[in-house]
Amino acid sequence: MIVRRDIFKKIYKKRNLWCHKGNFGKLGIIAGSYFYSGSPIFVGTAALRAGCDIVRIFAPECISNVIRSYLPDLIVFPYKSDFFDRSALSFVLKNSKDLSAFTIGNGMYRDKKVLKNIRTFVKKCDKPCVIDADAIYAIKNMKLNQKFLITPHSYEFFVLSEIKVSNNLKERIEAVKNVAKDYNCTILLKGHIDVISDGERVAINKTGSVYMTKGGFGDILTGIAGAYLARNVDTFTSACAAAYLNGLVGQKLKYKEAIIASDALDYIKNVISSIVNY
Repeated sequence: MIVRRDIFKKIYKKRNLWCHKGNFGKLGIIAGSYFYSGSPIFVGTAALRAGCDIVRIFAPECISNVIRSYLPDLIVFPYKSDFFDRSALSFVLKNSKDLSAFTIGNGMYRDKKVLKNIRTFVKKCDKPCVIDADAIYAIKNMKLNQKFLITPHSYEFFVLSEIKVSNNLKERIEAVKNVAKDYNCTILLKGHIDVISDGERVAINKTGSVYMTKGGFGDILTGIAGAYLARNVDTFTSACAAAYLNGLVGQKLKYKEAIIASDALDYIKNVISSIVNY
């Protein structure tokens, strides 16, 4: 299956006139560390632009004002430690019971203690969740379920599976399908052509641009996918639609070598406006 524009009919449906805040998702974003303040911003802003009603970012206090000052729409729940330690884990679990989905991993750092706490969160998480970036290093050999979506690039896929995928599309499809089946979840392997599988179904996405190599584009993909999970779209459909939208945004931008992920954040609204036409 090739992902096409009509997938958004499963995402963006005509809204009831009496809809209200929260009907279209409450997303918890666990991201950032002392070293990385941009990742939570990219994930959270992309989620809002993709249609999520409420975004709650759990991040270290030392970067919380950076996040708040970038966009007032982002709600920040700061924890005192500079990295995701046990106290931060407890803080997140205590303050996230009302949320409908999560993302975890972006810019969190790969310290052993951080990875251990990420793994504990994933074990306790009973909501749909996107696992990306540093969190991928925490979940190796875990048995998950279809509420989880993992979004690796080629090296992160190697970390998960010990399989070094080539650029051969047939090989990538076979590898992603098999590893998704082993982990019992959905995997979106990012690349020139994205490969998505839940262990049974397989889809490929062809939108994108060779200029999307700058830091932040993966965070944007995570935010979009998280927004879709938060509005109760299944992981496979969410992955397909997020890959298509993220790639299409990058494709539409005309800055070539000068492109940065912040350009894409600002342009999501234009692409969404062309998709939602009811």
